[in-house]
Amino acid sequence: MNNLIQKYNIPGPRYTSYPTVPFWDEKGIELDDWEKTVLKSFNESNDSEGISIYIHLPFCESLCTFCACHKKITKRHSVEEPYIETLLKEWDLYCDMLGEVPKIREIHLGGGTPTFFSSANLKKLINGIFKRAVKFEKFELSYEGHPNFSSEEQLQTLFDLGSRRNSFGIQDYDPVVQKAIHRIQSFEQVKKVNDLSRKIGYESISHDLIFGLPFQNTDSIRDTIKKTIELKPDRIAYYSYAHVPWIKGVGQRGFAEKDLPKDHEKRQLYELGKKMFFDNGYVEIGMDHFALKSDSLHKAMKSKKLHRNFMGYTAGKTKLMIGLGMSSISDSWYGFAQNEKNIDVYTKKVNQGIIPIFRGHLLTKTDLIIRKHILNLMCNLETEWNNDLPEKVKSEIINRLEEIISDGLVKIKESKIIVKEEGRVFVRNICMAFDLKLLNKKPETKLFSMTI
Repeated sequence: MNNLIQKYNIPGPRYTSYPTVPFWDEKGIELDDWEKTVLKSFNESNDSEGISIYIHLPFCESLCTFCACHKKITKRHSVEEPYIETLLKEWDLYCDMLGEVPKIREIHLGGGTPTFFSSANLKKLINGIFKRAVKFEKFELSYEGHPNFSSEEQLQTLFDLGSRRNSFGIQDYDPVVQKAIHRIQSFEQVKKVNDLSRKIGYESISHDLIFGLPFQNTDSIRDTIKKTIELKPDRIAYYSYAHVPWIKGVGQRGFAEKDLPKDHEKRQLYELGKKMFFDNGYVEIGMDHFALKSDSLHKAMKSKKLHRNFMGYTAGKTKLMIGLGMSSISDSWYGFAQNEKNIDVYTKKVNQGIIPIFRGHLLTKTDLIIRKHILNLMCNLETEWNNDLPEKVKSEIINRLEEIISDGLVKIKESKIIVKEEGRVFVRNICMAFDLKLLNKKPETKLFSMTI
C-alpha cells in the first residue's frame, strides 16, 4: 500500500464540481447567460424538488492557520447587520429574476463562522429569506458552528428556525496541534455544545476532524478520535489537510513543512481513524465522511441518492443551488457562477442592483456527461457507460484507467466501472482519468492539494 500511496499521491481536485474552478472557461460567463441557466433550472425543478441556498458568512474572530476558506478576521460585530442587509438585497435580485415564489428545500450557513452572528441577526437573515419564499415539504436548515462561539441561545434560535442538523469544526484535541493551527478549544467546551444540541433536539450532529495537520501522530489522533466517539456525533467528516499556502498565503504558513506528517505517516493517521470509526458503528460514506446507520447520509448512500456539491456530501439533490454572500458559488446544473471575493466589491455591486458574480462557466454537453460520471464515482463508487460519450473519448478514459485497474483499485464489469474497496482512498485519482479539462490543459502552476 505504501508504494501505491507514493505513486498516486499527486496534486488533484477534490471534485466538489466538474469542471473544477481552475478549469472554468477563461472567457467567464455573461450575466445574461447565467440568468438564463438559473431560470431554466428553476422552471424545471422548483415544483418537483425545490432549490438549495448556500449562504456564506465570512467573519471569524481569529485566524485558523489550517483554513483555506474565504474569510474576514474581525472582532467588530457591528459588521453583522450591514452584511445581512446586503445578503437579503442579493436574494431580492434573484427573486425578482425568478418571478415565481421559490420553494426552498435546503439552506446551509457556511463560513467563516456562522455562529459569529448574534441570535437576533441569524433570525433576521432566515426570516428575511422566507419573506419571498416558502419551505419545500422536506426542508432542512444546517449550519457550521465554532464550539467557542456557539451559545445555547444561538443553538435554540437556529433550531426554532427549522434546523435539525449542525456541524462543529473540531479538527484536533491535542494542545500542540491546536497551538500550531491557532484553533484552541477544549474537549469540555465541545462536549457542552454537543450536549446542548442533543438537549434542544437536534437529530444529526456532525464533527469535522482533519488528519495530516502539523505535529499530529498516531497517539494524538487516537486520543482525538476516542474523545470524538465518546460524544457519538451522527456524522464525522475526516478530512485530509489541504496544504495550499501558494493559494492562501500567510494563513497556511504558521508552521514549517517539516512539521507536517509525511505521506505514509499521514496515511497511517487515516487508516487508524477509519478502523476506530468502523469499530464504533460508523459506515464510510463516499470520500472523507463517516456516519451512523441511523443518519440520513447513510440512508441516502444506501438508496443511491447521495449527492456532492460545493457544500460537500448531501442527503438530497436539487438541480439549482444559489450561493449568497461574498465568494459564494452557485450551481444551476447547466452553469456555475462565483460571487466577488472582496466584500467591498461584492457589497457595491449588490447595492447597484447587480447580481455580484465575477466568474463562471457554462457547461457543454460533454461537461454534463463527464460531471455525471465523476459524481457517480464520488458518491456511489461506480458509474455505468450508457453510450453517452463518443467511443474515442470512452477508449481514452479506459486507457488512462489501465494502470489503476492493474494495481487492483478499479474493475470493469460489463458496462460498469466499479471502485474496489482498496481503491476508495484513490477515488480522486480515478476521477482524474475522466477529467478531460485537466488532461487537455495541464496546469503550469500549483493549483491543487495532494490527493491522499
